Amino acid sequence: MKTLFVLIVMVCLICLNLSETKAQQARIVFYNVENLYDTRNDSLKKDEEFLPEGNKHWTYERFRRKIIRIYQTFVAIGGGEMPAVIGMCEIENRDVLNRLVYDTPLVKAGYQIIHQESPDARGVDVALLYRTEFFEPDSSSWLKIPLQGYETTREILHVQGRLWGNDTIHFYVNHWPSRYGGAGASAAKRLAAASMLAVSVKQVLNSNPSSNIVIMGDFNDEPGDESLQTVNKILLNDAEDRIQPLINLSEKKSLIDYEGTIKHQGSWSVFDQFIVSPSLINGADGCRLVSSKTEIFSAGFLLEPDATYAGYKPFRTYSGPGYNNGFSDHLPVSILVEKAN
Repeated sequence: MKTLFVLIVMVCLICLNLSETKAQQARIVFYNVENLYDTRNDSLKKDEEFLPEGNKHWTYERFRRKIIRIYQTFVAIGGGEMPAVIGMCEIENRDVLNRLVYDTPLVKAGYQIIHQESPDARGVDVALLYRTEFFEPDSSSWLKIPLQGYETTREILHVQGRLWGNDTIHFYVNHWPSRYGGAGASAAKRLAAASMLAVSVKQVLNSNPSSNIVIMGDFNDEPGDESLQTVNKILLNDAEDRIQPLINLSEKKSLIDYEGTIKHQGSWSVFDQFIVSPSLINGADGCRLVSSKTEIFSAGFLLEPDATYAGYKPFRTYSGPGYNNGFSDHLPVSILVEKAN
């Protein structure tokens, strides 16, 4: 009987320890969900193709399937433990976020939403979802990207808050201008976004060089491209010696599990990335990365055979104008953060 009591106590202690470990870790996810539109016409947006009578025949039934698929992805990416913080892009408005968070089993996770309507012509926005048991926001701001003429694009979302109630962290959610018209012809737009991001990050690091910073997003460029390289160039230009360069966790040598996040004409690219400040590597300001790599979530249900170029490709919602009943044309990415002390 005494032996049984000892075993019960040991099991309880192990369970308590596992629970404490889980509470001290937070998974951060970014996902481009590929055109999450409602079915109502907004006269201020170019959303006509995503209407029941539009050329994509976007119906309420298809919308419901879409948000259930997104919910299933978030459940799977954490192995059953819902992510603490989620950055999202290609969402039309607050209503589709409300439907995702409150009209699916995600409601059990208690997510809160940070979002505002963007000036993007197509009406696609960025947003941050967070669980209050892990993260408490203190402030949020929207960095407008200046483009030439009357052209507009989505802003960069900057949220400052505290993980586990006391470790200050800055999240930046990005969806940089696309390569529509060609990578070279559109490069200046992404350079404008890079400049705006770098200026904001520089202000944060000038105030506290040990700041915890997590930059996530669909950058429509790869880590080695000029726009991403420009961020550190601006950051370090005329900076004090105490400011160190940011670290891109999504360089191909650093990726976990898969070769890219989006596939175009048979070639994989890493457009969806995480970039962090050095303090998240060395734990200088209360929290640190469990692994200094970005995990690309490439579960089989997110992929389909690539009949044209061989191998696999993301199982997307639409393939051209044809409804494909899939998830997204991007794979989600994530990192895991823990308390450093």
